[in-house]
Amino acid sequence: MTKLPYLPETPSQTAGPYVHIGLTPNALGNAGIYPQDLGISPIRDGAKGERITIRGTVTDGAGMILRDALIETWQADAEGLYPAPNEARGQADPNVTGWARVIADFDSGQWTLNTIKPGSVPHTSGGTMAPHISLWVVARGVNIGLQTRIYFEDELAANKKCPILARIEHKDRMRTLLAKKTGNGEYWFEVKLQGEDETIFFDL
Repeated sequence: MTKLPYLPETPSQTAGPYVHIGLTPNALGNAGIYPQDLGISPIRDGAKGERITIRGTVTDGAGMILRDALIETWQADAEGLYPAPNEARGQADPNVTGWARVIADFDSGQWTLNTIKPGSVPHTSGGTMAPHISLWVVARGVNIGLQTRIYFEDELAANKKCPILARIEHKDRMRTLLAKKTGNGEYWFEVKLQGEDETIFFDL
């Protein structure tokens, strides 16, 4: 057997995750770092718009629910404005921060986001993006955060005109970005990391 003139690469292994220790310490029972964990909600009392609740899970390629998933969300207000200077369209709702940090329940693996339904957002092409919420997902085995979006299955007209959804080549996979309506103001959205019906992720 020929001896290699170099050392082979050491197998990699995921360490952690440690994200909850620094990002949601109160949820772990480590009180005293923050009065409450940052990003508890993307809205404050008085936020305008339709109140909605989105529930879901993050599953791996074997269909196992990841009970340590952490998700950060970013969205516009009910008028499609983000909390930033908007000289042309006016100021965003001051009671919509737009950002939240959501963790899966450590027992069931289900996460819950209580927010308002965002409006359509202008796109540089001149059209408008359908109402959506951006997600950044991390969990055990996910070394680099994954980016995706939640669109809504009951926004048929807006989804049809959305320039981002129009760029999806395999139209049958577009359903992986649609939150299913389960009741009045209630939605269900699954993030599937691999396998059949793998969620569409964005390269951002």
